[in-house]
Amino acid sequence: MKEGAQLTQAEAGHRYDVFHTDCPARDVVDHVTSRWGIWVLISLRSNDLRFYELRDSIQGISEKMLAQTLRTLVKDGLVRREVEPTTPPQVTYGLTEFGQEIGEPLTNLFHRITQRLPPRSPG
Repeated sequence: MKEGAQLTQAEAGHRYDVFHTDCPARDVVDHVTSRWGIWVLISLRSNDLRFYELRDSIQGISEKMLAQTLRTLVKDGLVRREVEPTTPPQVTYGLTEFGQEIGEPLTNLFHRITQRLPPRSPG
């Protein structure tokens, strides 16, 4: 889905049938709620990060999975990728406006969950 497609459809008054298997919104939801997609969106909520910074902020993700997840989220229009023409090239990732809109409720969700968890015992 190219960036902005969801806005164009909404402005035209067209509604997607999210319960239909061919609905493109289902793909975006699958990508956002994938094992790593949600963590990428939450990690990028406060500021733009370079690849290695993002990798270090999400414990347990491999470079391969991070690269795949970023590629998918860029394609969906949630994450923007900026390449600086240096040697070697410096790549920075950040949220698009759409990504910010999606990331905010996810951040709130995890904040609420962590507030309800019992205190961690030292160990």
